[in-house]
Amino acid sequence: MRFNTSKKDVSSTVNYEGARAYNLTPELELYSAVVTASFHDQFYEGSENRLVRIRELIKKNDPQFVARLAVYAREKMYLRSIPLALAVELAKVHTGNALVSNMVNRVVQRADEITELLACYALSNKRQETKKLHRLSKQIQKGLSMAFNKFDEYQFAKYNHAAAVTLKDALFIVHPKPKDDDQQLLFDKIAQDELQVPYTWETTLTTTGQVKYSDAGDRQKAFRYAWEQLIDSNMMGYMAMIRNLRNLLQADVDDRIIKKVCAHLTDEKAVLHSKQLPFRFLSAYRELKQVKHKRTKDVLEALETAIQISVQHLKGFDDDTRIVIACDVSGSMQTALSARSVVKYYDIGLLLGMLLQYKCKNVITGMFGDKWKVVDLPKKNILANVDAFYRREGEVGYSTNGYKVLADLIKSKHVADKVMMFTDCQMWDSTTNNQNDQNTLAAQWQLYKYMVPHAKLYLFDLAGLGQTPVSVGGNDVFLISGWSDKVFEILAAIENGQDAVKHIKALTF
Repeated sequence: MRFNTSKKDVSSTVNYEGARAYNLTPELELYSAVVTASFHDQFYEGSENRLVRIRELIKKNDPQFVARLAVYAREKMYLRSIPLALAVELAKVHTGNALVSNMVNRVVQRADEITELLACYALSNKRQETKKLHRLSKQIQKGLSMAFNKFDEYQFAKYNHAAAVTLKDALFIVHPKPKDDDQQLLFDKIAQDELQVPYTWETTLTTTGQVKYSDAGDRQKAFRYAWEQLIDSNMMGYMAMIRNLRNLLQADVDDRIIKKVCAHLTDEKAVLHSKQLPFRFLSAYRELKQVKHKRTKDVLEALETAIQISVQHLKGFDDDTRIVIACDVSGSMQTALSARSVVKYYDIGLLLGMLLQYKCKNVITGMFGDKWKVVDLPKKNILANVDAFYRREGEVGYSTNGYKVLADLIKSKHVADKVMMFTDCQMWDSTTNNQNDQNTLAAQWQLYKYMVPHAKLYLFDLAGLGQTPVSVGGNDVFLISGWSDKVFEILAAIENGQDAVKHIKALTF
């Protein structure tokens, strides 16, 4: 969520393209760095450099804010790795009370995050071999001990994988106190490697794959039956179902099963409870478009309905609000979120922009690179619109002349209440060899504010690199970071006089 800061806290600097930019306050910079962290090299910043910067920012921030930011990242942004890293790093500089232990207990929401946190601790402290978990922070130990009490045998067994740190390792180093006799028996099972193998979709498919079949046809029938049994048993979670839509179609499951899958995908309660990042729907949508099957269209339509349901409660504007949505499609935005992801920063910006367009009644949407171009697309689609944008990104080039968005609004005398830019914030003027003071977002915003005094500028920072092209905090300029649709909560917060820092600080343990 995003933020309004005092001008005295912001100093001028240069961005990665050498253009004038503005530093963020330590709170804002840590926030934007955390909620956009994927531990994967970006276009401008490597993952190691990001982690080093986060470590330094933790030292500059109030420990209470850091702890609450970790909770925010886990519970609102649905991130898993970075909250664990924040817990490990905060434990190095803050000891003596329950802040870190409560933070650890709050961010560990899956059984495998116990071992993930310990692996992160060993890596961060450069511990190896048999001593990798020696001298564990007492507060981390206490927090993990509380976390052990949250899970049952199924949850432990589901994530009991062979890895650098196992559940047994964690049990022996943490020494959790069982809450009752039944849990003591469960801890004994972990210690003795006697956890019952759970019935999951993964184990079902593994077992099916280990059988010897007479021919490929029999194997196909077996897997088709396995998928149908999994759906009928209701054992597949929402995310697992989204990730396996392609497999279900390729297995040629019965039409009844496809209808059941589509019904679950579009069930309002299931959608809102699933806590899916929007780009999960986009990834599934793109995979399915490659599958030639008579029911592919039905599943694609179900995904469209699902993502529309996911943003039904989006707030921060009313029907009369005039909005301009500008999506950055420059070269730096073409970087993938992770080594295994087909989703790019560019996709995130387009997707968040299309989520907004779907909810807005009075909106202009477009993309900018070398130039700014308005793109008219039907409001009823979200995922299809993202792909429509994706196919046209080369039409505006690959520079980052964001100032042209505002220059065009000024030229056309268009009055907008909110201008929203989805970008990595590395803007510069590619039209001149030396920077023209008027060809900057900051200068054009001053001119636009003179024309439309009540207008607000929202920079949706998707990369968290630590600078902005306009000073945040004054002149109705606001910063929002992250890849979840929950970033839009700040729109309502701003209307109520709050900002993201205050929102995060208000979180309680």
